[in-house]
Amino acid sequence: MPKLSNLRNATLEFLILKAISQEPAHGWGIAKSLQLPAGEVLSFLYPALRRLEQRGWIVEPHGAITGGQARCYVLTEEGRQELQTRGSHAAGAPELQAASS
Repeated sequence: MPKLSNLRNATLEFLILKAISQEPAHGWGIAKSLQLPAGEVLSFLYPALRRLEQRGWIVEPHGAITGGQARCYVLTEEGRQELQTRGSHAAGAPELQAASS
């Protein structure tokens, strides 16, 4: 049985990939679209963004830092493939479908 923390991370990563697939976004924009409480942004969101970036699923395009130095992220082709894979797995999990709508 998977650990709860692994399931939480996987769910958050899926939701981040889904949010960024709609349009490039910075961390705070992602947090707002996912309706994350401010305290969870530093604890969960930014570590998840770093993991996704290290895996090559999201990137910060050259020159994408906004005036306030916010990092803007976009999906890579690998990220789109991962989202598609996870999305097909989520098809049987109604709670993930509802959360990503």
